[in-house]
Amino acid sequence: MRLLAIDTALEACSACVVEAREGHAVEVLAQESLPMTRGHAEALVPLLDRVVGATEGGFERLGRVAVTVGPGSFTGLRVGIASARAVSLARDIPAVGVTTLAAFAAPAIARGGSSIVAVAIDARHGSIYFQAFTAEGRTIASPRIVGLRDAARQLGSGPVRVIGGGAELLAAEARALGLDAQVEDATPAPDIVWVARLGVSASPEQALPKPFYLRPPDAKPQDHVHIPRRAS
Repeated sequence: MRLLAIDTALEACSACVVEAREGHAVEVLAQESLPMTRGHAEALVPLLDRVVGATEGGFERLGRVAVTVGPGSFTGLRVGIASARAVSLARDIPAVGVTTLAAFAAPAIARGGSSIVAVAIDARHGSIYFQAFTAEGRTIASPRIVGLRDAARQLGSGPVRVIGGGAELLAAEARALGLDAQVEDATPAPDIVWVARLGVSASPEQALPKPFYLRPPDAKPQDHVHIPRRAS
C-alpha cells in the first residue's frame, strides 16, 4: 500500500509518501518538511505536488492518506485535514487521522528503554497538551490540556523521557518535583515519517480525519458588535 502523510498541525508543513511492505516494513519514497509557524495554507499544495510528483505514478498510485489531527494550531489543522479529505475524495481512498501526541511518542517508544515517555506541546499561558505512556506504549495519562505542575504530578516517581515542543517546560517542572526527567527530543513538530508509519497501521473506521482540538478556539464571537441591516 502506498500512503501519503500530511502534517500542518504545528511548526512545520510536511509531507511524505511511503510504501508499506509485508512485515510492517515501510519504505520512504519521498519527503519534505518546511519549518514554519504560519503560511501553511500557501505552502501545502505546492509541497504536495513536489513530494507526490517525485514518486512513480504520482497521485494515481496512492492507496491511503494520513494527516495529523491535533492538538495543534486551529488554522494549520484545518488546512491539513481539508487537503487530506480532498485527496481521499478525488482518489476514492481511505483517509485516517493521527494525533500529534502519538506521532511524537512513537519514535521514542520504538527506541526502547524502561522509562515513561511523556509528550508535551506548548499550549501557551502555562499549559501544555500532554500525554504519557509506559515504555511499552500503553497510555498512562490520556490526552489533555493541563498546567505544567499538574502534568508533572501525573508522571509518578519517574524516570521520564520528555518529547515535543514543550519538553523543556515539562522537564523543568518535573525536576522541581524531584523526578529524573530527561529531554529526549524538543523539536516543535513530529517526524512526518512516523506520521506515515502510524497512518499505515491506523483503522479507517476508528482513526477519523477530524480535528482533535482539546480546547475551544481562542477567538470568540463579538456578540456585542452588531452590523446594521440595510433597509429594504
